[in-house]
Amino acid sequence: MNKTHPLPHCVNTDDLARELKSNPSNLIVFDCRFALGDPNVGLLQYEQGHIPGAYFLDLEADLASPVEQHGGRHPLPRIGELQERLRSCGLTRFHNVIVYDDTKSAYAAHAWWLLRFMGLENVFVLDGGYQAWLNAGGRVDKREPMPRPGNFVCQPRSGWLTDYDGAKEISQVGDNSSFQLIDAREEKRFLGIEEPIDPVAGHIPNAENKPWQDVVDDEGFFLPLEFHQQRWSELADKQLVSYCGSGVTACMNLLSYGMVTNNQASVYRGSWSDWCSHL
Repeated sequence: MNKTHPLPHCVNTDDLARELKSNPSNLIVFDCRFALGDPNVGLLQYEQGHIPGAYFLDLEADLASPVEQHGGRHPLPRIGELQERLRSCGLTRFHNVIVYDDTKSAYAAHAWWLLRFMGLENVFVLDGGYQAWLNAGGRVDKREPMPRPGNFVCQPRSGWLTDYDGAKEISQVGDNSSFQLIDAREEKRFLGIEEPIDPVAGHIPNAENKPWQDVVDDEGFFLPLEFHQQRWSELADKQLVSYCGSGVTACMNLLSYGMVTNNQASVYRGSWSDWCSHL
């Protein structure tokens, strides 16, 4: 895909508008808006207006599976069900995909990671999200696109996931490990000063805190490349394992990391909510 945005894995509103006009048959757009406090908000916002042609992907209904005793608050979706949902949007492995939300790309980054984890290559995040589209004078539609046949086959990539046992092993080795746990939550939750969601406060031993909110500015635009280079420079010799509360906002750090390197990094999908279930 031809794009003008300087950051890898990101597009701007001009890039999106151009693709919608010149190459719509090779483009699929996913609206990933969501609110933890009210899971219905994302769909309601989508129905009130979205980028023309965008399909809605719900974090809990489409991009996660039901909660169980272990696995965290947003376990990985069942592959067959996710594949069916993506096929109903016409997805093939040849499509360019653009994902967006209105929460500083937190949920869009999760979709970006998940689609790539499932084997899709050309996935991009709309920098600045839905608000940037509106501010640029982008058209809005209330119609849901018709289902269309697709043949995308989900093929999960190896080495992109870490489970509880893997995270526990890394936490016990400490500084001598070739791996580094990265906690994406805000500092107060990392330090255990407050915990508004999970039953236990604190963090995984030997984790380093890099809050996901730091990679974007107040308007939700990603910071320049130099910031991301500096953010990860001291961890160049480590294999990163990113986690957060449930494995969603952890993907913002993977997106930031992916802007400056092709080194392998993974997500502890269950994250702190899974870790708590084993205590």
